[in-house]
Amino acid sequence: MPLFTTTNYPINALIEDIDLGKIGLPELQRPFVWPNVNVRNLFDSLYKGFPAGFLLFWKTGAEGAPLKGIGTRNEKAVPEMAIVDGQQRLTSLYAVVKGAEVLRANFKKERIRIAFSPLTERFEVTDAAILKDKSFIPDISELWKPETDLFSIANNYIEQLSAVRELTPEQIKHAQSAVGKLHNLLSYQFVALTLASSVDAETIAEVFVRINGEGKKLNQADFIMTLMSVFWDQGRTELEKFAREATRPSDGQASSYNQFIKPAPDQMLRATVGLGLKRARLENVYAVLRGRDAVTGKDDPARREEQFALLAKAQDQALNLANWHHFLSALKLAGYRSEKMISSQTAIIYSYVIYLIGICDFGVDKTAMRRAAAEFFFMAALTGRYTTSPETRFESDLAQIRGIKTGEDYLRRLREMAATVLTKDYWEITLPSALATSAARSPSLFAYQAALVKLDALALYSPIKIATLLDPAVNGTKAALEQHHLYPRGYLKSLEITETSQVNQIANFAPVEWPENIRIGAKPPAEYVPALDAKLGGKEREEMYFWHALPHLWWELDYDTFLKERRVRMARVIQRAWEVLTADTRDKAAPPTLTVDQIILGGETDSVEFKSTLRTNLHTGQVDDKMQLSVLKTIAGFLNNNGGTLLIGVADDGEVLGLEADNFPNEDKYGLHLVNLIADRIGQIFLPYVHAHFRDQEGTRVLVVRCERGPKAAFVKDGALQRFYVRGGNATAELQGAAITDYVKKRFD
Repeated sequence: MPLFTTTNYPINALIEDIDLGKIGLPELQRPFVWPNVNVRNLFDSLYKGFPAGFLLFWKTGAEGAPLKGIGTRNEKAVPEMAIVDGQQRLTSLYAVVKGAEVLRANFKKERIRIAFSPLTERFEVTDAAILKDKSFIPDISELWKPETDLFSIANNYIEQLSAVRELTPEQIKHAQSAVGKLHNLLSYQFVALTLASSVDAETIAEVFVRINGEGKKLNQADFIMTLMSVFWDQGRTELEKFAREATRPSDGQASSYNQFIKPAPDQMLRATVGLGLKRARLENVYAVLRGRDAVTGKDDPARREEQFALLAKAQDQALNLANWHHFLSALKLAGYRSEKMISSQTAIIYSYVIYLIGICDFGVDKTAMRRAAAEFFFMAALTGRYTTSPETRFESDLAQIRGIKTGEDYLRRLREMAATVLTKDYWEITLPSALATSAARSPSLFAYQAALVKLDALALYSPIKIATLLDPAVNGTKAALEQHHLYPRGYLKSLEITETSQVNQIANFAPVEWPENIRIGAKPPAEYVPALDAKLGGKEREEMYFWHALPHLWWELDYDTFLKERRVRMARVIQRAWEVLTADTRDKAAPPTLTVDQIILGGETDSVEFKSTLRTNLHTGQVDDKMQLSVLKTIAGFLNNNGGTLLIGVADDGEVLGLEADNFPNEDKYGLHLVNLIADRIGQIFLPYVHAHFRDQEGTRVLVVRCERGPKAAFVKDGALQRFYVRGGNATAELQGAAITDYVKKRFD
């Protein structure tokens, strides 16, 4: 079967097939992005007989089938063809020929009015000047109305123009001929390429890109939205209506508008897919929704309807305004106040899925689920959980809730997931390191601000609460809350510290009211702080110093020392907010992380293993790749199972040996070597799931490597081989052949 067929398609046939529902043109209620001048140019090209580009269609496979879209209110038959490329041209033609309104990007409806001068055969976008110019027919849509008398239009035009200027017989004849030529424009034939229904999404995308000269690339959401246009247009319309209403206040009417996110339709699609199909990778969803049989490769209409029915049921819940706004209140519960504090919209959408699964699938009480969602979002936002490879990460998260039977177990699992990440090491080492940045939209900075809100803190040296100053309803000429340089830029310049990355370190900023910020100006801390500090009482000073992470007499510290000290304290503030947020649930969460003493005392188990060295063979005293492979296979085994802890520098019997035998110049080099090993021989994608930290133990140092449950199968590169390991009992075993396939299918599917 050929990949595509070529057809010459007259405009009047295109218009008729759209009206009949044979061609699936997205409704005119969806934003039309072409400027009117492009529409004018299109009609000018058609009138002159110039080429006007291809139209690219995709056959839906619904020819002759008595199918209708999902939904009781959807009377429209399923289209035989969906437009893939040329949607703006087709919409322009339909809107002008039918005199229909389009919806602009600002969500205002508009008639596209194109004017035509029969005397000069020139097209213009209709404006006030054109309306006064009798040499133009101000709206060519009039020519194609069913009741139109073409001769009357031509005669009226000539009469009105003759009233303001003299016309020669040749001009009158030319004008009449031009009107007739324009009216016959509907016979212009477009070249239409129609891709076969058997063509997969990847091929359609490649064809689209090549036709468009590497312009906009189609993604998986584009294909799913196209499928919705074909088989469930009502569902796509509802998604886009929800997204549209989220962009502006609704004058008192219930709507999706909020202060945190203006979701695009494809983002709400992800929420629907996550709830209904329990999937994060849209690549997999496309094939599922088409109802494609994995064996025959053919689309099964019955299976397709079944999958769309699941999607419809889930979308009812995802677009339910009560669910939506109750969930968004969880963000407020976590201390967040507006989209200015959100570094990842994906974290919001995936947290919403977590919320919906709880209330819809497990019947969790909405109040309890809101709290759990607040905790999950706080953790996800703080750690940047969905910053890289978000689909893979969330697919792994969804895998962790499969098989859960009760709402209580579901809540417990969510808190276990958070406890796995927010360990003692995270608060004391990882988070202070993450705060060593000047990024204005750092997740850790926003988490710190949210923590101050959660702890009911006051602005620095102010009686006003930070929550009040962050109120999104307050919009003045200046921000009520400003970030003040504790060590002002001018003062740092005098110390020859001028690099923006150093001056604008997160740890050098504190939230203050803007009048106070103006008064402080460029004064050095030793000059402006003591007077402010003296006004505080003992308890006030203690609270203020804790909230704003300030060491006592901080203005006497050198700049680098101050930054390091403050990062540690900022991390403690965020940790305190987390403890407040989870105060009534910690007993239900996973048990606290064990100390090294406790791990060694418990011995090797299915989740604990000891290794004497990372790279050195103690028998030969030489670097030996067998030692490195032994470490890597343990890490891979933990990733392929349910996680675990590896202690390096500890013998099998629990004797603490230390790290000296590996002969690294310092711990930074040691840690970097392990990171490089994992990246090179297991895969960079697994690095966020492996957390390594050095610890003192019995007067020496050991390396603690905590592994999470991996997002996909982890193989270890051993020369030309790819080896697969799993953890069983207190040993790591290698699987081969069909055993790998069976294990991966059971563990990761």
